[in-house]
Amino acid sequence: MVDTILIDLKALMVEREDCDAGTVEKLRTALAQGKTQYRALRESAEALKKKVDAAAGSPLGKRWHLKLAISQYFIGHLGDAIENFKQAEGALANFYLGKALLEKQQPDEALKAFDKAEKAGYNSNQVKLQRAGIYRAQGDVAHARSVLKEVESQASHNPEYHFQTGCCFSEEGLHDKAVQHFEKAIELDPSHTGALFQLGHYNDLAGNDEDAISCYERCMNHPPIHVGLLMNLGILYEDSDKYDKAVDCYRRILHADPNHEQARLFFKDAEASLTMYYNPEAELASSRYNQVLEIPVTDFELSVRSRNCLKKMNIRTLGDLTRVSEPQLLSSKNFGETSLNEIKLILGAKSLRVGQALETSSGSERRFMPTQQLSEEEQMKLNRPVSDLNLSVRARKCMNRLGLATLGELVHRTADELLEAKNFGMTSLNEVREKLRQMGMNLRGD
Repeated sequence: MVDTILIDLKALMVEREDCDAGTVEKLRTALAQGKTQYRALRESAEALKKKVDAAAGSPLGKRWHLKLAISQYFIGHLGDAIENFKQAEGALANFYLGKALLEKQQPDEALKAFDKAEKAGYNSNQVKLQRAGIYRAQGDVAHARSVLKEVESQASHNPEYHFQTGCCFSEEGLHDKAVQHFEKAIELDPSHTGALFQLGHYNDLAGNDEDAISCYERCMNHPPIHVGLLMNLGILYEDSDKYDKAVDCYRRILHADPNHEQARLFFKDAEASLTMYYNPEAELASSRYNQVLEIPVTDFELSVRSRNCLKKMNIRTLGDLTRVSEPQLLSSKNFGETSLNEIKLILGAKSLRVGQALETSSGSERRFMPTQQLSEEEQMKLNRPVSDLNLSVRARKCMNRLGLATLGELVHRTADELLEAKNFGMTSLNEVREKLRQMGMNLRGD
């Protein structure tokens, strides 16, 4: 086996004045060679700052501003990159200025930068695809579709086209078509991080943690690495008990943005978990059971009526079905005995039952029983499933681990009791508190 020869980033970025699309692609290839190349790029960025200072006010200075900005963009220092892109000039500078502004949630400014890039000679179709992404992100899918129509002729070989088209389908709720286009984008360009991230996200939501981690890790090999990727991957590493890797993800976010509050809280949670110990046999059994509970109901062949009813009731997984009773299902409009029997067959195949999590059995924690007389309306509210809170994937998994099926069971817990659960940190606690507050409820002791 022949060792890969590392690309000399100092020679590429510091010793040459020129910088074009080929330089950027070579830089991406270099960074995919390993973490040592990131250190080399950071060192190059420091050297480029000196080049910029030395050439201040001269035409050569604009070239060094561009190289410094490109380096900072791929390191993840977007604010500094934006300032240096503005000091540079030309099509490449404005195109990447647009991408950096988009990352900083400044779509209007990004559109202006992409316009300048196109006028300066940057590939028109690539600019249009970026515009389509901005319109979609702003909620104007129809406008995005019209822009994509303009470049449809190159659909057979353009991965970005399939990525943007997949994102439009995703916004429209047509997830199967979205996945098809993301997969096509990766077929055309295995390093397309946008498509890889979206496939990872879909697997994450479906509870396919291993596939999600695989997609996210492939993204990590093709910088720039974005905050959303590191956050999602960190959470999945925690769920897989890979706390050292989770800590590394959150540390990388904080290195680029020390003020990122969510990353700081997750970092503390993951770091604390490094010193905690668990029974591996019990954890394995629990993990297998939870994996079954996290299987999406969309994985099964259901009638249109049953599928629509479950969607209206916000029932997304088999675990959700074990946390509702038969009367609750039958009370839903258009949900009858036929649909109920269909659901029972699906659950039976996985050795589960409707309402199983609501049942009281020896050795299991008893359901919450109020100590005071409640009105029928209050009792119905407490009997609502936890899934009605629409929690994030992380908090949702924590509810499964705690075996909390109803809002009544949840509000009977204190904040301290929840924080004792594995992977349940302050961020998840604050999310649960806020969701309960919106429903006029709170945890015991709050």
